[in-house]
Amino acid sequence: MPRIDLNCDMGESFGAWHMGNDEAVLEHVTSANVACGFHAGDPRTMRATVKAALAKGVAVGAHPGFADLQGFGRRPMTLSGSEAYETVLYQVGALAGFARAAGARLSHVKAHGMLYNMAAKDAGLAEAIVQAVHDFDRELVFFGLAGSELVRAARKAGLRTASEVFADRSYQDDGSLTPRAQPGAMIEDVEASIAQVKRMVLEGLVRSVSGKDVPVEADTLCIHGDQPGAVAFARRIRDELQRAGVEVAPLGAA
Repeated sequence: MPRIDLNCDMGESFGAWHMGNDEAVLEHVTSANVACGFHAGDPRTMRATVKAALAKGVAVGAHPGFADLQGFGRRPMTLSGSEAYETVLYQVGALAGFARAAGARLSHVKAHGMLYNMAAKDAGLAEAIVQAVHDFDRELVFFGLAGSELVRAARKAGLRTASEVFADRSYQDDGSLTPRAQPGAMIEDVEASIAQVKRMVLEGLVRSVSGKDVPVEADTLCIHGDQPGAVAFARRIRDELQRAGVEVAPLGAA
């Protein structure tokens, strides 16, 4: 039986600012990527999100990003290898503390936003991120864009690696995600999203914006918690995958 993990970026509220409907999304996903306070989130939100995910039996992972609250971690930044290592290690360690206090441990790590997209193409940046995760806990699963430098670096370092595909993003011919500033970057129609997901999971292919079929490996499927309609997307996609005979389960499940 085909199998897929369904993950969602969440815990992105901070202070008086509220983002997403995490409690409702947690009913439908199997892994939660929790913001660690740099691109979004704060200590109170981190603690509450970890607690809510564990209560639903959802695997908890760290979602480290650039230190860019104003830009939500979606603007380019230039970091040295050492700086990238340190910023990821700091954030993973912070979220791991909340997981430990709740009687659990982290399951995985997935970089956020522009840090993720830059490292998908920059081998040096990818290696710095991977090294931080490896040095913190080599048992963590490392999430990276399918076919990217992130996946290659994690496999080279001996980490358990999950190739990630996206339900609500369109693709370029090289397998990268369409930049958010370009038209059509986000897939807002749930039927179009379901069709893309089924092809990726069942056929290992995704249709790029130019019409090219691009091979992808799908271990975990992402839905963005900040997208309008995220709850409906998560519910419909999970239902349709199960109807197609695909098991939806966290990566650590037996």
